[in-house]
Amino acid sequence: MNVLIVGAGAREHALAWRINQSPALTRLWIAPGNFGTSGIATNLEVDPADVDAVAAAARTVKADLVVVGPEAPLAGGLADRLALLGVPVFGPSQAAAQIESSKAFALELMRTVGVPCPEFHVFHDQAAALSHLKANNGPKVVKADGLTAGKGVMICADATEAAAAVRSCMSGQVFGDAGSTVVLEELLTGPEISVFAFTDGEHIAPLVAACDYKRLGDGDLGPNTGGMGSFAQPDFWSPELAQEIELTIMRPVVAAMAKRGTPYRGVLYGGLMLTKGGPKVLEFNCRLGDPETQVVIPLLSSDPVELMLACSQGNLDRLDVRWTSRKYVGVVMASGGYPDRYGTGFEISGLDQESSDDTMVFHAGTNSGAGGGLGANGGAVTSGGRILTVVGGGESMAEARDKAYRRLANISFKEAQWRTDIGAENDRSRTWSPGRTAARG
Repeated sequence: MNVLIVGAGAREHALAWRINQSPALTRLWIAPGNFGTSGIATNLEVDPADVDAVAAAARTVKADLVVVGPEAPLAGGLADRLALLGVPVFGPSQAAAQIESSKAFALELMRTVGVPCPEFHVFHDQAAALSHLKANNGPKVVKADGLTAGKGVMICADATEAAAAVRSCMSGQVFGDAGSTVVLEELLTGPEISVFAFTDGEHIAPLVAACDYKRLGDGDLGPNTGGMGSFAQPDFWSPELAQEIELTIMRPVVAAMAKRGTPYRGVLYGGLMLTKGGPKVLEFNCRLGDPETQVVIPLLSSDPVELMLACSQGNLDRLDVRWTSRKYVGVVMASGGYPDRYGTGFEISGLDQESSDDTMVFHAGTNSGAGGGLGANGGAVTSGGRILTVVGGGESMAEARDKAYRRLANISFKEAQWRTDIGAENDRSRTWSPGRTAARG
């Protein structure tokens, strides 16, 4: 089969790495890809957000399957366009992708079908939102309704902070049109977990879980980022917890989407908090996570092409989807200054160091030479904020973590920064213990 992956980050590199191992694969393309993907696939100079351009590329390469990484093309209707062309696509329709592109849509859906989630109120008018806050003091989570690349969530200690957050969204337009509607939520406490359900719109594969780190610095200090690392699967993930989440969250949502005439096909990502009252949904995403994909995809022992094609064609029930019991830890190497201003064009060394099946380096913000970006020795240079995800695997979390950081120690570029506590036993205990407060974007 000819497979086209859409996207440019470490998530897409990880998908390409795993799909490249499929016996069903004939040829692999990625639009646009990065320096790392160019070694295992053919990069195409196509803007992933340009639905027309991606559809044209799929026709040109005669794709038998298109795998969509980021959310923006899905929210823009890429799956619908490809369906009209008769091209199978791993990713939901535009209508189904509203589960991420509109937080209000997702919350109203959960309320309708009884899926546990925070108490919430949706406001299209700033004055109404501020009036609500005057009458309801206390901690709040303020969320911009639309897509904000993970930046549209503000945790507020009281109504005064929440009011400032509402103003920044609605009249300040810090998130553009995405903040014209805001959601005010109660602040939940408990361990946080990312859960992934591969689905064909009716059937659901066995769930898989990971935990990620949003804050820039060790100990969860500093600003929020796109993700500084992750690990899979967490020690507290159990068959009993997986069954509870499947029965109370994933299956009701998938059934409700199908009943609405907008079946959800692809992977449904639930950002959950394990409260004292049970699992509750903080958010849904319409795609695989980043950096979670980099530690989840190595767990997949089934054929990835068969799995994704079955999701797109509605016959997932015919497959026996299996996940390994190994552990994986992924550490993000980022540019100095990220997530704010940072320099680019710095040569990356150590990528050619010997590695094994237990370590992988997935590229994100790397340049393959366009515009004179090659390093002096023909290697990669930095071209973004998050540069690499270095992944280690093992039979235990400690072994996986050790391998990841040993591999990372051989890689360098000017002004590189990373967290040193990804997957650490004491950090996991602190981060995921009951009573911890968190919110997701």
